[in-house]
Amino acid sequence: MVLVFAFAANLALAVQPDEMLDDPALEARARDISAGLRCLVCQNESIDDSNASLARDLRLLVRERLVAGDSDAEAVEFIVDRYGEFVLLKPTAGGWNWLLWAAGPLMFVIAMGLGLAYIRRRSRAPETVQDELSDEERRRLEELLNN
Repeated sequence: MVLVFAFAANLALAVQPDEMLDDPALEARARDISAGLRCLVCQNESIDDSNASLARDLRLLVRERLVAGDSDAEAVEFIVDRYGEFVLLKPTAGGWNWLLWAAGPLMFVIAMGLGLAYIRRRSRAPETVQDELSDEERRRLEELLNN
């Protein structure tokens, strides 16, 4: 129970009351945008959930852009232009990112092909070493195995 309250208190501290906008519609837009932006310090949290000072600065920057009249897309584009696409929790699949998106399935296909080639080559290999032995070597092997 204590852990649940500690976790809830930690989340509540992320967005400070002095950051919040007076307009509930703008604040809701800012929270939606902040939920999709990565904290560059924590790297596994959105800036909406992070207590890092850089996350606070990014939240304030998002709110400034919205108050200035930017659309949601323009505000996100401004942040991405400034900090790079790494700041997005869900990166786009366009541009050079297609290579990253395709790398996993491509490696899987290559691994399956190599595995299949290995299995086929292995199935064509001689079954036993006895097939390659001379008559004298076979006789000696039989003699050793029977004793």
